[in-house]
Amino acid sequence: MGRADYEFRSVWRVAGTAEEVADVLGDATTFPQWWPSVYLGVQAAPGAGISTAPGIPGPVALHTKGWLPYTLRWTMTVTEPVTARGFALTTRGDLNGTGRWTFEQDGPETVITYDWRVSAAKPLLRRLSWLLKPAFAANHRWAMARGEESLALELRRRRHAAQPGAVPPPPPPRFRRAPRRDP
Repeated sequence: MGRADYEFRSVWRVAGTAEEVADVLGDATTFPQWWPSVYLGVQAAPGAGISTAPGIPGPVALHTKGWLPYTLRWTMTVTEPVTARGFALTTRGDLNGTGRWTFEQDGPETVITYDWRVSAAKPLLRRLSWLLKPAFAANHRWAMARGEESLALELRRRRHAAQPGAVPPPPPPRFRRAPRRDP
């Protein structure tokens, strides 16, 4: 593994069915609404209107951040159908690699595992990985912890749609004002 390569495994447990989890995680266009602490923006990537197979959404361009003061721009492409068992994806841009979401029903909860293997392509991350890899890994863990918390809230919100305000909002971004566009 190179200096700018990262392997992450995140395991979440949320109340809800695997189908509900797949509906939320399989639609990246909604990430800024329910995971705003990390996803600053999502838009259809060039050529996104062309679906390759049923259950595979088109690629999306993402603008993301964590608790460190930099942002990332990357494109996520789902590479296999989104199902109640999970799905796979690839990333290109400031982060290049592959990811796999796996969903396993455990009674009234779903255990969600995300395996992500990426290489930092953003010059700042690539150049400083040798020194700051532990900080960059901690940034990822922070972002994923916000994701688990936000997903649990989103599942509750969808179940209580008839009761606006019954579920608190997701955690906001660490830096409230929009960060400058990174070089």
